[in-house]
Amino acid sequence: MTVRGVISAEEAIAHVRSGDTVMVGGFGLIGAPLTLIDALVEHSDATGLTIVSNNIGEPGRGLGKLLRQGRIRRGISSFFTSNPEAVAAVNSGEMEATLVPQGTFAEAIRAGGAGIGGFYTPVAAGTLLAEGKEERVIDGVPHVLESPIRADVAFVFAARADTLGNLWYRHTARNFNPLMATAARVVIAEAGEVVHIGELEPESIVTPHLYVDYLVARS
Repeated sequence: MTVRGVISAEEAIAHVRSGDTVMVGGFGLIGAPLTLIDALVEHSDATGLTIVSNNIGEPGRGLGKLLRQGRIRRGISSFFTSNPEAVAAVNSGEMEATLVPQGTFAEAIRAGGAGIGGFYTPVAAGTLLAEGKEERVIDGVPHVLESPIRADVAFVFAARADTLGNLWYRHTARNFNPLMATAARVVIAEAGEVVHIGELEPESIVTPHLYVDYLVARS
């Protein structure tokens, strides 16, 4: 599908259904699609969600709002501790947690987007995180087989987009967004600024429009 024009956040989040796995870009709140998250909190009743994000927001901010509504069934993250309320939800059994080392997290999403069936990494070998996973020794070093991560829907944020859906990211706010844009069935991009086709330098485009299904302007 090719994006033509911009739709509202309310229209975009209608693509999220109960039980979906949703990838959400951002490192903390930097590079997070906050307009889309707010729309999901305020205008959707989808529940039982699996959230794939570096962290589950902060208390009452970003994904932390969705957590307070009790709509996250499982989190797949690297830093749950950025939100003490997420830690409390895990400890109380209100939310399941899958902890993934950050480099493995990024590579698993990349593998999901590239159609790779799995990859071996020495990270977490011999620890609790390796329990139940296939292990093998490569060049004398224990490795763990990690599975790719894919999603039903991805929310990503770009500093600038053109109306075709090409995305440009600013500095470290890029973080996981380009990877997530490749690894979901439906990709919804939130842009800080939307420009006309041709206003982005071709060499500066990180995510081509063919990966983007819907475009939303940040409010």
